[in-house]
Amino acid sequence: MPPARRPKGATPTNDNTSGLIPLGLPPGTAIRFRRRETERWKNATVVCLEADGSLGVSDDKGAHRSIPLDTVEVKERGARGGVVWVPARKVAERIEQLRLL
Repeated sequence: MPPARRPKGATPTNDNTSGLIPLGLPPGTAIRFRRRETERWKNATVVCLEADGSLGVSDDKGAHRSIPLDTVEVKERGARGGVVWVPARKVAERIEQLRLL
């Protein structure tokens, strides 16, 4: 027997985006990543948190990738309004520290 189909426009019941909030990376956040030091940075957006703890991202070509958090940088605004790329691990630590206060 085939699985039941969801109605058009319905959202899936297993929501993987709730784990992103404690990391400070809501869905749609602009990021960049690279797998090796010699590669160029690739732009992407955050989609979900994978079961293994890595980030599920959608790259510029629309491909879904699973990227370890250590290879990701988050796009933020600097003190004077310029673009600054911050390691995702530091963003997560900053959010965790704010929750402790």
